[in-house]
Amino acid sequence: MTSTTPRPSGGLPVRLLLIVLAATLLDALASLQIARASLGWLPVPASTAAPYVDQLFQLEVGIGAFIFLGCSGFVLWAVLFNRAEKYDESDGLPIEGNTKLEITWTLIPFVIVMVLAYQAIHVSETLSALGPKAKYDLEGGSNPVSVEQLDPIRNYGPIQVISRQWNWEFIYPNGVRSSELHLPIDQRANFQLSSEDVIHGFYVPAFRLKQDIIPGSVISYSITPTREGRYRLRDSQFSGAYFSQNQTDVVVQSQEAFAAWLEQAARNPLVPGLSPATQLYQDRLSKGDKGWATVKPAPPPLVNDPGIPDAPHEA
Repeated sequence: MTSTTPRPSGGLPVRLLLIVLAATLLDALASLQIARASLGWLPVPASTAAPYVDQLFQLEVGIGAFIFLGCSGFVLWAVLFNRAEKYDESDGLPIEGNTKLEITWTLIPFVIVMVLAYQAIHVSETLSALGPKAKYDLEGGSNPVSVEQLDPIRNYGPIQVISRQWNWEFIYPNGVRSSELHLPIDQRANFQLSSEDVIHGFYVPAFRLKQDIIPGSVISYSITPTREGRYRLRDSQFSGAYFSQNQTDVVVQSQEAFAAWLEQAARNPLVPGLSPATQLYQDRLSKGDKGWATVKPAPPPLVNDPGIPDAPHEA
């Protein structure tokens, strides 16, 4: 008996085509909502770079959700409405040589990859303008680069960021040293990133900033904080046994509060700075130095402000 269901010119039943279109629309709406909600998965945005990174993240989440929901929905539809009979052990139809289908599933991934690549390049170029980065190789040591090699339109800096196994030290233009990184809000701050031993990672999730620090070089990098608060700086590279403890805080303050902190810190005497790995290493030695071999942590830096290790931070 011949079916009388109307078909479009391509041969698909109108009812099936409408179902596919409705499912695609629902998939798109659900993916849009997931993409909007994805910003809640990230730390608070606290720099001029953050919105651009977040937009790229939203786009990737939205596309990924659309593909995942579409594939899952298709599988669920097949299980509920197109499953084989209980005792049917026959093979499926040997479908091959569908040129249109092959072109379709080649073009769609190509378009998705090109869209993501275009947006990623655009964001990368934007971030390069907001926070220009340059790497300068040194013959030895971690001396700062010359003034001519710094960000020419910085508002503040340079701040020397020195990473070690396993502590951080920050040196400001007036000579103040601290274990926490203090920054004035809405001012473009320039950093000089250097390492005294191995590769470390300067990672501030709230800033959407992650930069490898390479021994024997100085990296000049700038960023503009846009939100007052206390944020976490982490070592994103595996730099040895205690690298997970190589953390400190970034304190973004009003320009007045930052100036007052600098003035007060300049009057403080030098004291040992934050170095959680030192205590962990001492605990290890007190128990007989057993277990895998570890590197002895660098001594705590002498700083004017050791910070507040137990202060709550936002991200």
